[in-house]
Amino acid sequence: MIAFVRGTVADVSLDSVVVEVGGVGLQLHCTPGTIATLKIGTPTRLPTSMVVREDSLTLFGFLDDDEKSMFELVQTASGVGPKLAQAMLAVLRPDELRRAVAAEDVTSLTRVPGVGRKGAQRIILELKDRIGAAGVPAAGRPTRPGPGPDDWRTQVHAGLVGLGWSTREAEQAVETVAPDADPVTPDVPVLLRAALRSLSTS
Repeated sequence: MIAFVRGTVADVSLDSVVVEVGGVGLQLHCTPGTIATLKIGTPTRLPTSMVVREDSLTLFGFLDDDEKSMFELVQTASGVGPKLAQAMLAVLRPDELRRAVAAEDVTSLTRVPGVGRKGAQRIILELKDRIGAAGVPAAGRPTRPGPGPDDWRTQVHAGLVGLGWSTREAEQAVETVAPDADPVTPDVPVLLRAALRSLSTS
């Protein structure tokens, strides 16, 4: 089991990153929000979760340990596999997911691509007593440099396209959230989630 990866970011794509560790490049599948914090050539430490299948070993990387724990927990619900768990964390932060489950907020959960009303109700039923309370601080969250004032548009756009939205839909969502972007230090994960919410309600 690989608990975390520490090394230099060698490549960044729409849905994964490659981290060079001791001369070996490890591919980690990440949410757009996590990918948006990484830049080629910079050092990083990412908590990881390994998914073992008969024909593959897949590593998923996370922004912090809280996100990793939530990724593993939601997969204990019926019908939730690694890809759906990752999609849930692309739309909802761990605390937002805790609040949605605790409040039986089906609407918030159905914003996740691939989660319908019945699926959301099943997730709530199976996780409500185990998911914990919102407001628990994430342990070991790494500090990473934020994007430049103009980079966020490209990163949010790439994240949306990577999640399956069309180029035009992504462009419209970027423009929708543009007024909320801090002109000096835009928060890409927050802007990405806002863009996803705008697309889910359009």
